[in-house]
Amino acid sequence: MGTGREVSLSLDGVRDKNMMQLKKINTVLFPVRYNDKYYADAIASGEFTKLAYYSDICVGAIACRLEKKEGGAMRVYIMTLGVLAPYRGIGIGSKLLNHVLDMCSKQNMCEIYLHVQTNNDDAIKFYKKFGFEITDTIQNYYVNIEPRDCYVVSKSFAQSEANK
Repeated sequence: MGTGREVSLSLDGVRDKNMMQLKKINTVLFPVRYNDKYYADAIASGEFTKLAYYSDICVGAIACRLEKKEGGAMRVYIMTLGVLAPYRGIGIGSKLLNHVLDMCSKQNMCEIYLHVQTNNDDAIKFYKKFGFEITDTIQNYYVNIEPRDCYVVSKSFAQSEANK
């Protein structure tokens, strides 16, 4: 990326005023259009949804939804995580995911999970690097994209003794 100038990589929360950045990133990266509930869930998750900026250019995002399991334990669902192609391979996706994993630990989440298309080998390999495992397969999960099947990829957290 050139020499002499330090490139800054920063994360920022998603709010009403920068929601269009998330919408633009999603339009470029994903073959589906997300509804208003997706964006409401993303904002409601607070620190669990972030935009990534590379030298002040929005180049990626992670958007999560917080869910309560039976029994009251909280878990995180990664709705989307993506980085624009020219900016992949330099740690931006890892920084986004590490931020959310740190938040999971700090807020005593029991689990984090997502759905991954069965042919998305790069994503499966990426999540496995962070300790995620394939825990289920769902047939015909996707409606408008092929293949329609997905894996449920998840990671469990040991519940902190301090919070019991």
